[in-house]
Amino acid sequence: MAKKKQAETIETDVLIIGGGLAGLTAAVGLRKSGLRVHIIERDTILGGRARSWIDAKTGDPVHIGPHIFISEYPNMRALMSILGTEDKIVWEKGRFILVVDGQEEIEMKMANLPPPFHYIPSLVRDKSVTKRDLLSNLPITFLAMRLTEEDVLRLDNINASAFLRGKGVTENFIQRFWSFAAMSIMNVPLELCSAGALLRFYRQLVGHNDYYAGFPDGGLGDVFAPQAKELIESHGGEIWLDTEVDQILGDERRATGCRLADGRSIQARFVVAALPPSALRSVARPEWLEHYKPFTDLVHFQPVPYISTFLWFDRKLTRQRFWARAHNPNDLNCDFYDLSNINTGWEDRPSVITTNCIFSERAQHLSDEEMVERTIAELAEYLPEAREARLEHFVVNRIPMAIHCPFPGTEQLRPSIHTPVDNLLLAGDWIRTELPSSMESACKSGWMVAEAIWAELGRTTVLHKDLKEVQGLVRLVSRASRYAPLPRLPRWVRSSRRA
Repeated sequence: MAKKKQAETIETDVLIIGGGLAGLTAAVGLRKSGLRVHIIERDTILGGRARSWIDAKTGDPVHIGPHIFISEYPNMRALMSILGTEDKIVWEKGRFILVVDGQEEIEMKMANLPPPFHYIPSLVRDKSVTKRDLLSNLPITFLAMRLTEEDVLRLDNINASAFLRGKGVTENFIQRFWSFAAMSIMNVPLELCSAGALLRFYRQLVGHNDYYAGFPDGGLGDVFAPQAKELIESHGGEIWLDTEVDQILGDERRATGCRLADGRSIQARFVVAALPPSALRSVARPEWLEHYKPFTDLVHFQPVPYISTFLWFDRKLTRQRFWARAHNPNDLNCDFYDLSNINTGWEDRPSVITTNCIFSERAQHLSDEEMVERTIAELAEYLPEAREARLEHFVVNRIPMAIHCPFPGTEQLRPSIHTPVDNLLLAGDWIRTELPSSMESACKSGWMVAEAIWAELGRTTVLHKDLKEVQGLVRLVSRASRYAPLPRLPRWVRSSRRA
């Protein structure tokens, strides 16, 4: 949309600032409300931190960085169901993840055993993990089985690394499992991670034996953004791209709209800030930043930067879709994807490998060429033919924020969708959704915002979905712990920890 120089005021019912997953989900949730909805997005494409575009040289879709879907995350799937794009997820059934250590492959499969026993066969097959390692982790698993959201917040101030060591987990298992989980799932090194945030995810992992991962068939943004735009506009909504918000309008107690960078203003009955913390801080009113939570807490949310490298080779290197490297603090890349084995119609194409270098401060000094060289070297440790293959093309994306860093203390600071400012709601993956910051959390927050606006209209509408209850022994322990003190661990377990 061409920018207008003259000052003018536009009126609407719901103003959504941010065209990422949270903002689009909120708009989809309001599509039948009869309200006029405007979405303002400063980028030229929708999708936010899950956007994708077409590479100019190859014509292939490129993500801002590869993401995975999780089968048991229902809010993202609910959005895609409405949009008719659930068939655009390529599911990796049969295993949760393939971990490689050099050329050794360790398949993390979920055996047909009641949780939390379903991962034990895979862990036993890892020759570097001993019986003592596994036994040392039992107290943590037992704690996670009965974990509540209140416990998550209670453990939030504790450093995950210190917590695990204090509970007697062996150094080997910490490095082999927990350091890997912290970096690949929570996106920060273990020593910088909140124990509460990490154990919340672990509870879900050990509480279900039907988790599996999926990947977008094509561009990540292509599985939701164009379809959401079409649906929103078909119900009378407006989406303005390449439009920057200068400041949210209002006063100390009330939000009334926003002022755009080109001088125009939008007046709205409801304002939804579907923005990451740093962006919200830049458009919030000064009096809010000085006096009100969550605005005074925004400075504590620090971004996780990452680097995503795309490599087009002259030959097929593997038939694997997705794998991750065993944790090594000196590595650059954590997870690898071969898009030629994921995207429909690409089966006979040479490999197109994309990677994630998470928490990438250690790589910021590297040039794009150096990043590619180091990435190929790590790739070749698993796939030696990568050394001989010709690199046809590469793209290096440097992304300033994947999620906010789940440092100790940040779970307590994650805000509600509601604010002390009348008519102002918040959405985003960093909102308190009782989920890790993720696409799923962003979607859940969007549904919750839409529910809140429906409630203001006097209509109760349930749009968000809670995670499925944990299963197996985890469910029994979880329920029993609500009514009775937990028994001590068996003596043989305590003895093994001291061995």
